[in-house]
Amino acid sequence: MKTDTSPRILLYTGKGGVGKTTTAAATALRCADAGLRTIVLSTDTAHSLGDSLETDLGPVPKKVSANLWAQECDVYYNLETYWGTVQSWIEALLTWRGMDNVMAEEIAVFPGMEELANLLWVNRHASSGEFDVIVVDCAPTGETLRLLAFPEVGRWWIEKLLPMHRQLTRIVRPMARRVTDLPFPEDDVFVAMTDLVDQLDRLHKLLTASNSATVRLVVNPEKMVIREAQRSYTYLTLYDHVTDAIVVNRVIPKNADGSFAEQIRQMQAPHLKNIHEIFDPTPVLEVEQFPSEILGLEQLRKMGDRLHKNHPPEDVLISYKPYEIVPIDGGFEFQIPAQFLDKADATLVRRGDEFVIRMGAARRNIVLPRVLARMEHSQARLENGRLLIRFTPRPT
Repeated sequence: MKTDTSPRILLYTGKGGVGKTTTAAATALRCADAGLRTIVLSTDTAHSLGDSLETDLGPVPKKVSANLWAQECDVYYNLETYWGTVQSWIEALLTWRGMDNVMAEEIAVFPGMEELANLLWVNRHASSGEFDVIVVDCAPTGETLRLLAFPEVGRWWIEKLLPMHRQLTRIVRPMARRVTDLPFPEDDVFVAMTDLVDQLDRLHKLLTASNSATVRLVVNPEKMVIREAQRSYTYLTLYDHVTDAIVVNRVIPKNADGSFAEQIRQMQAPHLKNIHEIFDPTPVLEVEQFPSEILGLEQLRKMGDRLHKNHPPEDVLISYKPYEIVPIDGGFEFQIPAQFLDKADATLVRRGDEFVIRMGAARRNIVLPRVLARMEHSQARLENGRLLIRFTPRPT
């Protein structure tokens, strides 16, 4: 049972169609039934949370049951709030270049900004003090991973590039206006960008606090779904997010009758075994296939009972350090969990006090602590599901 004052944040994501929305709604209802003030919100632009709860939802939280509120974020409102000033300047720039107004308005919204603006509601709910638990029905894994990485990228851009660009614009703008009508960004554009990255930075800190925020990957016992979950697990770890459970949805029950059900059960059996083995020690929660579509509070309550029969849904089921720095033989070893990483998919590049690590499609700039920045990295290896990078003193 949750006892501290910070809200518990649960992010459900997974490959499209695995049942993450239903799982998120069932978890939220279970928390509410336990007396916790709970909100479940969908940050996916293709909303289905209202369908799952069988109620109309909008951009403002709506009470749907005792202790339970639900919300489908309004992408247009959120974009105007967090991106409107910057978007207006980009639209003006594209229109100046001769682009159609409607097309300019569409292109001025960067890919992923819709979902990202929706995700910023987590900041608002966490700081409001109105909720004990925040359950987020995220976009499918690919989009979610890119969004969760954006705060760090944005912070780097603001710290390294924005001051230079802002100063340069202030110098060039008066002279340029004498010879061109090119719309240079005003100071309010830079202020809006800085404010957005500050918001994203707060969001990043919220979502990487493993004592209060964790990700739960929803899968089906199918080979392609499991492979995507493996990749997602590695990338989430790379971005400091703790995955504290794997939810296996739509498992055929052992007592299901009929030859077809038996065939499906036999097909699922090796995949279920594989899930437990490859994600160990992360807890695996199995949910049996329901005989009908799960809609409405009654059905969601039944699903929540099965999903969380062995533990309160708000518990942190596993917690670990995304990185560890271990003293070893006159130097240090930088250890990163990478259970499903193939050696051929990993590349490391050192740039001064920054380390660029690429794992498959994911990339991250890690600023090294001072003690490691003074050293040189001598070797890297994969061992027992961890990427180990050795640092030794520079030769004198």
